[in-house]
Amino acid sequence: QVQLVESGGGLVQAGGSLRLSCAASGSFGSIATMGWYRQAPGKQRERVATITSIGNTYYTDSVKARFTISRDYAKNTVYLQMINLKPEDTALYTCYATNITAFRSWGQGTQVTVSS
Repeated sequence: QVQLVESGGGLVQAGGSLRLSCAASGSFGSIATMGWYRQAPGKQRERVATITSIGNTYYTDSVKARFTISRDYAKNTVYLQMINLKPEDTALYTCYATNITAFRSWGQGTQVTVSS
């Protein structure tokens, strides 16, 4: 079982920046993909960004050019750098990791609140 621990959320004004981190530990086998989902109150969960084992990335359209996902493979840690934050980015951001057998684990989530 792998444990995912997120950090870096908080309250920021519109236009501000935050950096989320998610560290994986425990027995999980080789991690293939790591990334972030978010869910705002009353809305469906949305995949925000993904990074694969070879560094390929995916971003949902609304965050392109503002969010950057990166990964420290040695530390099994994934980061989400967020700039020019908007009130609509307010959500609970949850990290995930998928191993090579497609088993997925989730973090507890970290709240990001952007005030206008």
